Amino acid sequence: MKTYTTFSLLLFLFFSLISTQILFGQLGFCGGNSGDPIFTETFGTGTDRGPALPTGITSYFYTTGVPADGDYTISSNTNFYDWHNTTDHTPGDTNGKSFIVNAHFTAGEFYRRTVSGLCENTSYEFSSWLINLQSPNGFCENGGLPINVRFQIWDSTDTTLLASGDTGNVMSQATPVWEQYGLVFRTVPGQTSVILKMINNGNGGCGNDLGIDDIVFKSCGDFISVRNDTNESSITSCEDLGAISTTLTATPDFSIFNTHAYQWQESNDAINWTDIVGATNPTYTTPLINTTTYFRAKVSEDAINISNNLCNVVSETFSLHIIPIPIAPVSNGDISNCQGEASGLSVSVPDGVSVNWYDAPIGGNLIQPNSTFFQTETAGNYYAEAISELGACISPTRTLVTAIFHPLPVLNNESLTFCEDENINLSADITNANYLWSTGETTLNISANTPGTYSVVVTNTNGCSNEKTITLEQIDRPILKSIRSDGPSIIIQTENIGDFEYALNFGAYQTSPIFDAVLGGSYIITIRERNFCGEINEPYIHLVIPKFFTPNGDGFYDTFRPEGIPNNIPYSLSIYDRYGTLILNSRDSLFGWDGFFNGRKLPASDYWYTIIVENNMYKGHFSLKR
Repeated sequence: MKTYTTFSLLLFLFFSLISTQILFGQLGFCGGNSGDPIFTETFGTGTDRGPALPTGITSYFYTTGVPADGDYTISSNTNFYDWHNTTDHTPGDTNGKSFIVNAHFTAGEFYRRTVSGLCENTSYEFSSWLINLQSPNGFCENGGLPINVRFQIWDSTDTTLLASGDTGNVMSQATPVWEQYGLVFRTVPGQTSVILKMINNGNGGCGNDLGIDDIVFKSCGDFISVRNDTNESSITSCEDLGAISTTLTATPDFSIFNTHAYQWQESNDAINWTDIVGATNPTYTTPLINTTTYFRAKVSEDAINISNNLCNVVSETFSLHIIPIPIAPVSNGDISNCQGEASGLSVSVPDGVSVNWYDAPIGGNLIQPNSTFFQTETAGNYYAEAISELGACISPTRTLVTAIFHPLPVLNNESLTFCEDENINLSADITNANYLWSTGETTLNISANTPGTYSVVVTNTNGCSNEKTITLEQIDRPILKSIRSDGPSIIIQTENIGDFEYALNFGAYQTSPIFDAVLGGSYIITIRERNFCGEINEPYIHLVIPKFFTPNGDGFYDTFRPEGIPNNIPYSLSIYDRYGTLILNSRDSLFGWDGFFNGRKLPASDYWYTIIVENNMYKGHFSLKR
């Protein structure tokens, strides 16, 4: 059993505490401003695999095929196993590649890279993007093993750990997601290079498959804001207001640097920067500016490093935008539409310019903001004004665009009637136009003889169309069903119903089909439709046959005598008793029966008759009353 002195135990606890704090440090990013990247690894582009990483960077085996556990490849896709098939992370590249790793069965280091050219006593930010390639719907149980990577920054002797942090378990996700991780570290005096290590904290197996891309090192310094003397972070001014100048102040937050050296820079594109000679103070007053210009300050802790971009950082950018006055919008043409149709007026402007619509060339009312398109159903002149999205600079003039609305053909729907078996003329009403009837005809007028609904689309010379509807109803001609006599009345019945009227012997018409108190005789019965849609003239012999007679000698109804049999028309009349015995028969003579048979009075009773006139038979009965 070993024994420790008190001093040895204290040393052990001290270094254990330091080691624990370092090994279990937190990931994080620079809280201030960063400089331009001093090291970048994107793993290249192309559709072919590889090339393999240089010797010493990884102990994993390189393959151009499917990477097994402990293998890696460099590829522009991840179409392996049941993994997500996704692209690399680097923005804007084509067929960009990434570092594809299938974790070894034994946890441990899988990437090591020396980064040189650093400045001593300077803070830096390391960052990298990682992705879990395993799909949760794949073959692996519970979505597979998570990925878990430790990043370490060591000094160039590989004996002093400068920073360390773990990603923790990164589980598989339904869609592939690249995530960024970072570390902040500081070089010590005399140190100009460091070693980056990536360690797999988990063993390989089903899962723990990852992609790595965009490894970047940047200097890290204070957060440095830039404001002008009115506390603005940018200025936007219209060109017609003339050149402007402002005084800028760079203000560090002292989160990293204890002292500060400055070098102001300017740019016309915010990409390429030029040092401003003599501008080395925290404040800088610009000259008069009449074109868009950007300003920033390079800042380092020591003046000797101000010109070394590996050691300095850059402030926020102050933009001084001088916005050109936009030209008036370009009209896409006046619009000529039909009444009731919305007109879409439009103009064209360059990118970065919007359009406001007015009802007057100067002043007037704003009727449509922020659109190159204006829709209206009202004829008139409309005016489009260009306005820059930056600075709200207004075009010196407005562009006239006119909307014209042509009237539609004026059509009136109709409801018409026509007589059965006749044609009726249907008209679209308007000449000098194009026509399309629901029947397929294309003429101004068409002929119809079938009831129903007809329509016609009329298109005038301006190309404007309207529709007319005609409802057509047929009027049927009268069809005679029967004419019969009921005592002195004549009753007419038709097969159909209509607006019919009736007349006897071409006399006055009546709407009732019953004629009362008509003397017996020959008549012409006329039935006509009141709209002149058909007429029937039917000859009829009206026989008025008494319903009873009283042969008592008082001079009233003493004989049974039918009325109305024409003298010149053959006829016969027979009378029977209730037992069918023929009592008398008369032919072609003026007949009247007095109630006697073979010289004796017949008793009061009902008797039957049969009358034949021109092959028409009339039957009935009457009463003899005593």
